[in-house]
Amino acid sequence: MKLKVLEDNNTFIDEYYLGEPAVSYYIEDNDTKILFDTGYSDAFIKNAKSMNVNLNEINKIVISHGHNDHTGGLKYLFNSISNKNIELFAHEECFDKKVFDNEYIGTSMTKDELKQVCNLRLTNTPVKISDNITFLGEIPEYIEKRDIIGKCYKNGEMINDTLKDDTAIVYKTLKGLFIITGCSHSGICNIIEYAKKVCNENKIYGVIGGFHLFDINEKLYKTIEYFKENSIKLLYPCHCCSLKAKIEMSKKLDIQEAYVGLEINI
Repeated sequence: MKLKVLEDNNTFIDEYYLGEPAVSYYIEDNDTKILFDTGYSDAFIKNAKSMNVNLNEINKIVISHGHNDHTGGLKYLFNSISNKNIELFAHEECFDKKVFDNEYIGTSMTKDELKQVCNLRLTNTPVKISDNITFLGEIPEYIEKRDIIGKCYKNGEMINDTLKDDTAIVYKTLKGLFIITGCSHSGICNIIEYAKKVCNENKIYGVIGGFHLFDINEKLYKTIEYFKENSIKLLYPCHCCSLKAKIEMSKKLDIQEAYVGLEINI
């Protein structure tokens, strides 16, 4: 597997790419070329060109959840590529209307609009999307409870949004599982536990993505202990993970720096 970070909050010295508080990854697994999330804007497209990543060659898109920092680039993507046979995988509730403090924070394209430009695959259950990568679907609560972030439109009314559409993908290697997540609203420990169950594998080799950890609190310390218990070799906390949380993690874990332009080969 090859993974390139097309978009993240963090840019690196002497790497002249655009950064924004968002997520987009380009992933290759043999002949399958996957775009995971699309950031806020068209910045990931500009970065891809600078990295010599041809987005016309992607055949799968995965959306981690329906917030605009992960889906805002969809409209720019489909205006810039010619391939209309791409499969797009997301949770069934991903494209429901989402608001926070009366501000729209949902997707830039509706389900009906997407059906016109791609093969939309909405599923809440795990599905294999390449030789070694599985889309996890809806994540059960094992260890952490979901937080409420804004409201979503459901069955004709606005209700508290617990982000049931938040999901991840997992790459199965001989060294263990490598998990790729967007924000981990479902709980990073829950995601890892579910990946273990889905793949029938207890060894975790690595994790990259937003861990949704901001404060120095009990949740952070429990997450650190969970990572230690699982002896995770490669940890790339990025996007929605604060500096102070990373510093606290680094006291007990060997965490890696993630940034726009980072390439991981497994």
